[in-house]
Amino acid sequence: MRDLRVLAFKSMIFATVLGACGATVLASSDFALDDRHLSVVPRTPAEQARIDAVTKATSDFSQPERFEPLPAGAATVRVRRSRDAFSDPSGNISFEGELDFKVGNGLFRKLWVAAPASTRASDGLGPVYNARSCQRCHLKDGRGHPPETAQDNAISMFLRISIPGGDAGVIDGTHPTLPDPNYGRQMQDFAVPGVASEYRLGVTWEEIEIPLSDGEVAQLRRPAWRATDLGYGPLHAEAMLSPRIAPQMIGLGLLEAIPAADILANADPDDADGDGISGRPNIVMSREHGVPMLGRFGLKAGSPTLREQSASAFAGDIGISNPLFPDNAGECMAAQSRCQDAPDGAHADEDGFEVGNVGLDLVTFYSRNLGVPARRAVDDPAVLRGKEMFYQSG
Repeated sequence: MRDLRVLAFKSMIFATVLGACGATVLASSDFALDDRHLSVVPRTPAEQARIDAVTKATSDFSQPERFEPLPAGAATVRVRRSRDAFSDPSGNISFEGELDFKVGNGLFRKLWVAAPASTRASDGLGPVYNARSCQRCHLKDGRGHPPETAQDNAISMFLRISIPGGDAGVIDGTHPTLPDPNYGRQMQDFAVPGVASEYRLGVTWEEIEIPLSDGEVAQLRRPAWRATDLGYGPLHAEAMLSPRIAPQMIGLGLLEAIPAADILANADPDDADGDGISGRPNIVMSREHGVPMLGRFGLKAGSPTLREQSASAFAGDIGISNPLFPDNAGECMAAQSRCQDAPDGAHADEDGFEVGNVGLDLVTFYSRNLGVPARRAVDDPAVLRGKEMFYQSG
């Protein structure tokens, strides 16, 4: 565990600080890295005392705790009973920051088109892709959904693919994988004209019955996902498929702001405390900083920062090259010759990519500052009883 901690101390090079002062700023993290050594910047006693007081487990379930209605502290936003409930900026964002947030929102919603196009600022889609915009997967900044029927679209869901990796250059405690030689690490079910898509998402449902304690029976459906209509030959014999539904976007900046040491303190890979949970931090190599970092984002914590996660989604989901994923052909593999040879939308005014540093930073800022709505009914007796039962469960 010692080596894991040393590697992960490098993780929080930058974090979003959502302070009670009302400003949203990018600041240095709890960990500073220079050419000679890794230095840890500890919290002050006053900071630690404040955190301990707020996060201390309660024993009084007769009323809500003082801070309970505000899950994001000063960044919490009012509840909106509309389809825009997850689309407000953080409650303590600055006036200047709100402008960046709105421009980032525009890029998040932007529909990309195939190159070449008259709309030069919007071309570069694909050549293979899962969606034409970020928001088409993260519906109104909320969750995506699986297809309900074989005819329903799967635009907010795809199959991740990989094959077992070797041991070369492996970070201790990790389980490396390699891309499928024909399909890469993500299967795309759309393509620009003249290029074949990689597959179509198929599913069959198994109806199952679950007896309940009161004698009733719950009817559930178990899905079996598969890749059909393969466009570039068979999958590798050891290919591993994992279905992924786009998660909601709120609160990501708060997750990025948690010091790595706090996350690592809860690691228990051998279940030493006997609670049945063996939590393991995921240490990944950062494309941006070139060092091992604590993974935080993506459904398996595969990206260390929101900027890297945003860049990965641009490349994998939409096929848009950027400073961290510079291949203008996106996820096209070497065997996909038409995909490799298709026109791209790289421009000098985008730093030679299809979206440059400015655009990537604005989308990252938007993702970092989507507000978390206030909790409702915190004093409802049924809610308080549920909270008590949750605590008792361990």
